[in-house]
Amino acid sequence: MTTVAGTPIGTALAALAAADPGRPAVISPTGTLTRQEFELRTNRLARAYLERGVTPDSFVTVLLPTGPAFLEAVVATWKAGATPQPVSHRLPARELREIIQLADPSLVVGADLPDRNSVPVGWSAPEGTSGEPLPPMIASSLKAPTSGGSTGRPKLIVSTEPATAESLRNFAGLVRIGQAGTVLSTGPLSHNGPLLGDVAALLMGSCVVLMERFDAATALALVERHGVDWMYSVPTMLRRIADLPEDVLAAADISSLRTVVTMAAACPPALRGFCLGFFGPDVMLELYAATEAHAVTIIDGHGWLSHPGSVGRPVVGEIEIRGPDGSALPAGEVGELWVRRGPGETGPYRYVGAEPQQATDGWETVGDLGYVDTEGFLHLADRKSDMLLVGGSNVYPAEVESALEEHPDVQAACVVGLPDDEYGNRIHAVLNVTGPVGDDELTDHLRAAIAPYKLPRSFERTTEALRDEAGKMRRSRVRDEAVARAAERSAGT
Repeated sequence: MTTVAGTPIGTALAALAAADPGRPAVISPTGTLTRQEFELRTNRLARAYLERGVTPDSFVTVLLPTGPAFLEAVVATWKAGATPQPVSHRLPARELREIIQLADPSLVVGADLPDRNSVPVGWSAPEGTSGEPLPPMIASSLKAPTSGGSTGRPKLIVSTEPATAESLRNFAGLVRIGQAGTVLSTGPLSHNGPLLGDVAALLMGSCVVLMERFDAATALALVERHGVDWMYSVPTMLRRIADLPEDVLAAADISSLRTVVTMAAACPPALRGFCLGFFGPDVMLELYAATEAHAVTIIDGHGWLSHPGSVGRPVVGEIEIRGPDGSALPAGEVGELWVRRGPGETGPYRYVGAEPQQATDGWETVGDLGYVDTEGFLHLADRKSDMLLVGGSNVYPAEVESALEEHPDVQAACVVGLPDDEYGNRIHAVLNVTGPVGDDELTDHLRAAIAPYKLPRSFERTTEALRDEAGKMRRSRVRDEAVARAAERSAGT
């Protein structure tokens, strides 16, 4: 482990616990942990991890269900000088094996694996383990989340930012997490946004109200009960709030909220309209960034009003829109997003299991498409790998999905291309619906919003969730399954 400037996360949390030991740190359905209780539990856990073989700057894979134990495992990993590598406990066994093989962690927390140093769900530090603070430790990597990207093959996105209190407090500043407040954690902790928000809040001295699973009505009730001033969300969650009965929305007391941040996917126009009316433009905040975090854009509710459809201007790093030949495009033209931290600056991450898509001038791309308007505000189109070529015209699935999800009976939409001999792709929409809406009604609804060549030629309903627990579209799987079903139908005719 190299010497790193900054305040160890453990040192910062210990100071907060000493200043106000009885203040609630984490509230969950299982009870309340005070700052002092959280401090002692994570100290004991960190010592137990070291006894189990965790070494400085190694990875610790955490695949626990969302709950206080997940936060404790992550903080204990930092206190042991290692890097947390969060993974969903719902991953298929094959994908989990691939990730663990890539990470080669010194410990796996949340599974009993015969061929790995691991501890199961519910495991705790042995009785008698000291709760005293550990020697100050700073891992050289803050985090190592995973991504399948457009290839479907897992990779680790290892932060080159050290595990310091300053790193997390900087994130808190970007997303308006205040000091000594109360935040509502609504998403799975295996995902980047909820986890960063929670630990940043703890380091700001705020209390984390933790939802183990999102429910719209419960979320609003928790805001009122605990005086929540900051709430994490993704568009799927906001849509579920918008779908609540009018009397429930009218009765909700959300006056304590100062910020509702949304990320992970673009917020559709109709949903933005609801949020502006229900939460207000002063409260809403949208963030766009890849997990790699080369560049970050932010826009508030007032920006939504003045620049409809935009996800904001860069607050971290730089963004340039380029055409297929690699040249910069003028304002208003859709192209591929190329990003970097700054001229001559090193990137904020390294991959394990993949190579970055990098140009010779230091810019990189993760495959997103969009354009920048004349005032420098970014507007997303889609991912390059998701774009469909239909009869020689580009169709961006996200645009069609957004229009579909404006229908009151469409809860979620995933638009994919099915092979077509004449047009190259035939647009197909897979839907989660809440009512008996017909194909003709959906087509009529879309005609008012998108060009005729973008209309789906077929629709399919499914009860399986199209988005994962963090609001990310399961596009690759939906596409593969839809293509397989189409092939079966074709073979049967």
